[in-house]
Amino acid sequence: MSDSLHTHKPEADHDHDHDHDHDHDHSHKLQPVLKHAHGGHGDSCCSANVAAPSRVKLSESPTAGARLSSFRIEAMDCPTEQTLIQNKLGKLAGVQQLEFNLINRVLGVTHDLPNTAPIIEAIKSLGMQAEPLELGVEAPAPAVEKKPWWPLALSGVGALLAEVIHFSSAAPNWVVAIIALVSILSGGLGTYKKGWIALKNFNLNINALMSIAVTGAILIGQWPEAAMVMFLFTVAELIEAKSLDRARNAIGGLMQMAPERATVRQADGTWVEQDVKTIELGARVRVRPGERIGLDGEVLSGTSTIDQAPITGESLPVEKTVGDKVFAGTINQAGSLEYAVTAAANHSTLARIIHAVEQAQGARAPTQRFVDRFSKIYTPAVFILALAVAVIAPLFMGALWFDWIYRALVLLVVACPCALVISTPVTIVSGLAAAARKGILVKGGVYLEGGHKLDYLALDKTGTITHGKPVQTDYLLLVPGAEASAPAIAAALAGRSDHPVSLAIASAAVDKQLAPLTVDNFEALAGRGVRGEVGAQVYYLGNHRLVEELNLCSPELEEKLFALEKQGKSVVLLLDQSGPLALFAVADTVKESSREAIQQLHDLGIRTLMLTGDNVHTAQAIAAQVGIDEAKGDLLPSDKLQAIEALYAQGHHVAMVGDGINDAPALARAEIGFAMAAAGTDTAIETADVALMDDDLRKIPAFIRLSRQTSSILKQNIVLALVIKAVFLGVTFAGLATMWMAVFADMGVSLLVVFNGLRLLRK
Repeated sequence: MSDSLHTHKPEADHDHDHDHDHDHDHSHKLQPVLKHAHGGHGDSCCSANVAAPSRVKLSESPTAGARLSSFRIEAMDCPTEQTLIQNKLGKLAGVQQLEFNLINRVLGVTHDLPNTAPIIEAIKSLGMQAEPLELGVEAPAPAVEKKPWWPLALSGVGALLAEVIHFSSAAPNWVVAIIALVSILSGGLGTYKKGWIALKNFNLNINALMSIAVTGAILIGQWPEAAMVMFLFTVAELIEAKSLDRARNAIGGLMQMAPERATVRQADGTWVEQDVKTIELGARVRVRPGERIGLDGEVLSGTSTIDQAPITGESLPVEKTVGDKVFAGTINQAGSLEYAVTAAANHSTLARIIHAVEQAQGARAPTQRFVDRFSKIYTPAVFILALAVAVIAPLFMGALWFDWIYRALVLLVVACPCALVISTPVTIVSGLAAAARKGILVKGGVYLEGGHKLDYLALDKTGTITHGKPVQTDYLLLVPGAEASAPAIAAALAGRSDHPVSLAIASAAVDKQLAPLTVDNFEALAGRGVRGEVGAQVYYLGNHRLVEELNLCSPELEEKLFALEKQGKSVVLLLDQSGPLALFAVADTVKESSREAIQQLHDLGIRTLMLTGDNVHTAQAIAAQVGIDEAKGDLLPSDKLQAIEALYAQGHHVAMVGDGINDAPALARAEIGFAMAAAGTDTAIETADVALMDDDLRKIPAFIRLSRQTSSILKQNIVLALVIKAVFLGVTFAGLATMWMAVFADMGVSLLVVFNGLRLLRK
């Protein structure tokens, strides 16, 4: 697998504030305390005006005694709380770095404080409780808080009743005010509390803006409207929270694919069901037909077919026999299997996939960084504009104070950047989850979004386009009468060598069930072949160079050898003292999926380049078989890197796919590095930009299509949010908008962009 370390990447978009170094860290260092838990929901994430990064560095030079402390914060479930915590702890001396995991509601704080009391007190001042977690202990799944329904119902009834009484004049204004106040307090107390905390910390988030708007409406006597606005806002927040749960927990279903219990063989030979978390490495586990596999392992006995779709995205079951790997969460379809456990439950391939996607969700994509920077300017600007609207016309134009204050309050509600901020993370998270379902592990939004720019794909040959395992493709008898003996003699000599070409010939003999022969006085001839005695007769099995050294070559043989080598095949000959007896050709065969993948890439407008260490003839032959545009052979790792650099110099956006350590420099330099067949491999999952969980190249065009769709939806959401805001701002200035209409407009746009982003999750 690729061992590349992505230490440098070309970036089109960087933040230039204190946190820019942490927006694009490749998510390669998976945090030990932020474990694989899912579930829960709280208030809507749209209540953010700034989505902070998942890892924030507050000090450029960490002290030697710094340590990591982790806290569970139930109230920290969206970027609103994240921003408040970041701003608060950023002022606390001794705090050096913050690591946010909003899905699990876990905060990691790197600090050199003597104890964690100041951190807990600082978070408490924000109206949140921080529960310390022991280092290395898996965080439990967030609890689902079930809120009573009656306060919201009371708020709705009160708001509606206040509107009806006000319009019908059926009661005095003080009655309307009391009913409206009951409605506001029963439905909006949480919003007011959050708004007050935000204002105390100089943070103009949606809760602060909404609190100001409702309070302003009360002060100018618009009691029914204030109640209706607060009720509609609370309902919209609830609907949006439910919608966001689907995006934030999109891969949560993967966690349920691994069973909680498995059948384990005990020391006395009996079989007992155990919790998978208690099963030790090396334990022998049995799985019956139809059961899900509980842990990663290696088959010890039995044969079966396994549905590996949860891990690799493969649509067809895969045959498994002794020595093959099996993965937690996959389904045993046919026979009974027994396997040895190779990874603990919290380190299985499935767990690593889930954890990697969780980490990727925290890494901001370029569009999200743009939106965040835009919001930092936009929100204060809107607040200043609202103040200007409320004051300028009455002071300098003799307009009515009531009318313009009301318009300013409507402006505060409708201009909230909520929809704009939430549109990008929902879309990115949905795209990451959709990719994971296809067996494509994307290590961050930057790669998911950047994939649509690609116009060139460089590919390694062995193990990427081909199977990486040579097989015998040709056999030609050169001396009549040796039909029976030649294959058996060649197999006997090849069986004593560990060279890939020899192994292919020996394997072909096994398939033909040839009787084994004894070889005496065996000798390996470096770089040429082997020599040995079979039945007191000396034989050679070697390459073209060996034939030349023995002076046994001829023009006719040269012609045969050249024809096969031109096809990209390696040729060996069986010889005795008199001359060549038989010819064997070996080649690394092309995967059927490779041809289809290259065609799909061409259909998407992506040009292809093969980079291989094999000879030029082989490279060109394989490239011709699968339809690759250009092939370069005889390349060292540094040559592959230079080929990538040359494409960059021509203005191309380049990705690289490979599965070997000699591809590492090129993989690291490419804009996106794809690692092949990453299932069950720690290194590939943790270091690749995009890990393809099986060895099917067709996942690359699938990734590019998903990237293009993600990019399209991101643009749609931004345009949709800005256009509707602009239209409604015009309506507000014209005096035609009411506050409850503004809430519908603002939250309506938020729901639209959320649902649009969720389209990526559709199968």
